[in-house]
Amino acid sequence: MTRDQDIETLIVAAHALTRVAALETANETPAAQWRTLTILRDHGALRIGELARLSRVTQPGMTRLVGQMADQGLVEKTTDAADSRATVVEVTGPGLEALQTWMRQLTAALAPHFDDLEPEEWDALRTTASVLMRKLDRSRTAASATAEEVAR
Repeated sequence: MTRDQDIETLIVAAHALTRVAALETANETPAAQWRTLTILRDHGALRIGELARLSRVTQPGMTRLVGQMADQGLVEKTTDAADSRATVVEVTGPGLEALQTWMRQLTAALAPHFDDLEPEEWDALRTTASVLMRKLDRSRTAASATAEEVAR
């Protein structure tokens, strides 16, 4: 296999793993809500437009989702101090708690699928997860720097 094929396999497997976990938890919450809470947790408060871009949804779609999440107390909306036409969204304590609960449910749903792994396989998964998180942290840092430059 080529490196590109390895990356493709990793992407497909990660998506499949997420779908299996979501189905097994029977959680009716839209995936977009969990993705939005995760983005806000990882990036901090964001304008709706930037949040939509990072979540890969339309701005009107994000505006609707944020409105629903604000009604549930998961996020808080404020007016951007630099531009009163823009709305800034921030995750709330209850939003973080809901996200943590969801992550625990996903983990519990997936754990039985990994019961038969050998110690070497756990080591390989741990290493892979560590590499991915390191790469994602670099990407997030670069994206944040770019967003700050654009905002200036």
